[in-house]
Amino acid sequence: MKANVKSVLMKKYCRVYQAGAKLLMAALPWRSPKMLSGSGAVKKLPEAVRDRGFHKVLIVTGPKIRARGLLNELLEEMKEKKLKYVIFDGISQNPTDEEVENGVGIFLGEKCDCMIAFGGGSVMDCAKGIGARVARPKKAIRNLQGLFRVLRPIPVIFAVPTTSGSGSEATIAAVITEAQTHHKASINDLQLMPRFAVLDPCLTVGLPPQVTAQTGMDALCHAVEAYTNDTYNSDFERLMCSKAVRLIHESLLTAYEDGTNLQARQDMQEAAFHAGRAFTRGSVGYVHAIGHALSGLYGVPHGLVMAILLPHVMRAYGSSVYDKLADLCDICAMEVDTPDGMISAEVRAETFLQWMEELKEKLGIPKYPDMIREEDVNQIVKWAQKEANPVYPVPEIWDAQEMKEFVLAMMEGARLEGAEKNE
Repeated sequence: MKANVKSVLMKKYCRVYQAGAKLLMAALPWRSPKMLSGSGAVKKLPEAVRDRGFHKVLIVTGPKIRARGLLNELLEEMKEKKLKYVIFDGISQNPTDEEVENGVGIFLGEKCDCMIAFGGGSVMDCAKGIGARVARPKKAIRNLQGLFRVLRPIPVIFAVPTTSGSGSEATIAAVITEAQTHHKASINDLQLMPRFAVLDPCLTVGLPPQVTAQTGMDALCHAVEAYTNDTYNSDFERLMCSKAVRLIHESLLTAYEDGTNLQARQDMQEAAFHAGRAFTRGSVGYVHAIGHALSGLYGVPHGLVMAILLPHVMRAYGSSVYDKLADLCDICAMEVDTPDGMISAEVRAETFLQWMEELKEKLGIPKYPDMIREEDVNQIVKWAQKEANPVYPVPEIWDAQEMKEFVLAMMEGARLEGAEKNE
């Protein structure tokens, strides 16, 4: 009985907190990055940097991006415009506080005055982390994680996504992992929003199909979670979610099957941007809270975990998301199987859920997460609860026991799935 009372009080506290946060959200000065878009757009970036009075750029990128030659056109144009730069490419797929500190040392030591974040979400998150530490030199990353703890202007960031998933080019979030504990958490502050976003589909043409799939599903997760959360959203965020989901419905499978299709690639970049801008105010939910714990503990790609968990979490929310998922079904003009002629919200929501599950299968994404170890379950729940409650305005608030039951259900699903494959 005491546990039930504690759970009820916790859930009421979360809703009161979220009601107050909603008022704060409405008062904040939201903005979006200026955008350069289209094939070859990255070539226009050096001139934009120089015209704004910057002299030396820290290019934050990943080692694979540099090795693939994706930077070449940008670097040639920077030399042409006589714009100085230094490259920092020591970033892993889940950037750590130690990597951020290395970047801070280069930024300050080389006397840079702005950054170009050239890569996927991990690169942009690391650049934001560097900026936050430059702005707050006396605070460690762990002391900046949470809401509005930077509160000072950071060096200007020009974001160039080379994947179509994180939407980090349009968010106020930077997800950083503590190297020693593997705890993964987000810094959230308006100061982290990049000033420019360069959406050049040519930069994503060479992505492996698996990366295209995982990052595309990450964008879908952002849009679906933000749309079903609703509490913090304005009409603008709802519009951004709608555009993102529709574009993903139309183009993700095409981009996966034919990576050279520039229109599909452009659509997916725009979808990731719209979804990023939507969830930076609308927030994410338990897919991300649990997924961050899993990817931090096991070093699993962020987008893969999001893709696996998304339909399961939405199903677990039950009837509280029927109307919103039904909206998304309508937005995508999905065909609804209604033999009795009754097109209820539940039926349309089920149609949308089935589409996500079928899309996962077509993209080669496992149905269940097979990386969870029983001895880690309590730690996963602890981290997910700390991240999500009371901040995330999820459709259904889960206490620690309810979240644990969900994680255990995922483990059981993975066990059964593995048994079927071995038969």
